[in-house]
Amino acid sequence: MQIDNTLLEKLEKLSHLRIAEEKKEEVMGQLTDILGYIENLNELDTDALSPTFSTLEGGTPMREDKPRDENEIAKEILSHAPKAEDDFFIVPAIIE
Repeated sequence: MQIDNTLLEKLEKLSHLRIAEEKKEEVMGQLTDILGYIENLNELDTDALSPTFSTLEGGTPMREDKPRDENEIAKEILSHAPKAEDDFFIVPAIIE
């Protein structure tokens, strides 16, 4: 599929975007390339694949859901801060 000025104008209107005149040729070329790539994907035979197909054997890896002490979480987060005091981040003043 080739993107032309008419289709680009419709896309601009639908997306509420304005493309500068000097960029329109470049954008049309990029959109045409993207559509060409999608056409390549449409040629793949996916009829034998399950809709829930995954490349991970055994599905998505999960971590054990263990309750944690809330103070432990705050201390862990604050341990990465350059400055912290009394469970708060210390930051430079921005308003005088």
